Amino acid sequence: MLVAGAFLPGETPASVLLRYVRGMTTTTSTGTPADRPDGGSGGIYVLAAHPHWRDSRVNRRMLAAARAVPGVDVNDLYGSYPDFAIDVEAEQARLARASLVVLLHPIHWYSMPALQKLWLDDVLSYGWAYGPGGTALQGKDLWLVATTGSPEASYHPQNYHRYFFDAFLPPYEQTAALCGMRFLPPLIFYGARSASEVDVKSHVETFAQRLGSYPDWPEIEEIDVCVSCPVPESDRPADNDDVAKVVSNAFQAAMSHGLATATAIASADDNGRKAP
Repeated sequence: MLVAGAFLPGETPASVLLRYVRGMTTTTSTGTPADRPDGGSGGIYVLAAHPHWRDSRVNRRMLAAARAVPGVDVNDLYGSYPDFAIDVEAEQARLARASLVVLLHPIHWYSMPALQKLWLDDVLSYGWAYGPGGTALQGKDLWLVATTGSPEASYHPQNYHRYFFDAFLPPYEQTAALCGMRFLPPLIFYGARSASEVDVKSHVETFAQRLGSYPDWPEIEEIDVCVSCPVPESDRPADNDDVAKVVSNAFQAAMSHGLATATAIASADDNGRKAP
């Protein structure tokens, strides 16, 4: 199903689909699909993380497809934060406006790209996303849309990845649970390097259709709303002030210890020195 309002004058369903899957969109000088002029807003926030868009075969097309769906807010993390300095306040504001948060990226070493992980570390902060008072994401949905370079058969106990792909999902699921989010069934595309053009186009079409039809997904009704996991104050991660205090105390202790040691050595040296 194509998204209503996505047709340009003179387009047919077939031609608009080709526009989606071929990623026919303006690109930046680095080859990254450009931001939509309106920036997107509202119910869906897509976080796309790929460090090498020019080399992307599938994710780049999905990024273009997401930007073509009305009402979807799309953020190319590597384009937005080339220096890895994430604007936490701006990201939290975009999350607050969304009902569905989409993590779109290739699988790197059984996990997410580095900048996507840094985004989680910085943005999903204690007291905002989880812990006492951290209810900003409560009741929202989290959807993983990922690609692998290896075929699905390689994720098997008898093959070189040694585990079924589901074995690598708990960090994503628990991130959602800790924040009181509902973890939706992931959309995984296996074997991106060797997949046929037909398979790639079909996958991108499915992705665009799912974005356009959210929240009318039949499986959502079967997934229980998650209640955030309580995190006691005693387990609160140290903030910058706490870290600075710990470092300062450790430095002072080390200096005191070093000074005391030096004094003791000097004293022993004086006591053991013979008079001329």
